[in-house]
Amino acid sequence: MAISSACDPDLDALIAELGAALAPSARVAFELAARDALQAAGCSGAGAAYRVLAPLQRGFWDPPADDARAYGARHQRSSKLADGPPLGDDSARGRGSARGRWLRGWR
Repeated sequence: MAISSACDPDLDALIAELGAALAPSARVAFELAARDALQAAGCSGAGAAYRVLAPLQRGFWDPPADDARAYGARHQRSSKLADGPPLGDDSARGRGSARGRWLRGWR
């Protein structure tokens, strides 16, 4: 027995969940197409409806732009710390670190 999506709250919730990931302009079109697909398939429950709607939702989904490719990965960008001089014996911090290692027996 087929369940109409117009009267089943589970199918309405499934359509809303799948549509939430879409852009607002695509969401309305997806909901209309989803109701038509469920009506044509005559789904018997939420699981069967998901198997029908998941590929349909992928068709309406437009992935966001990948900005990491445009600007490079974060670990490859320059920073003040990476571009600055290394901490060594010439700074108070470097001398303190070297002295501490020497006192603990690390050389």
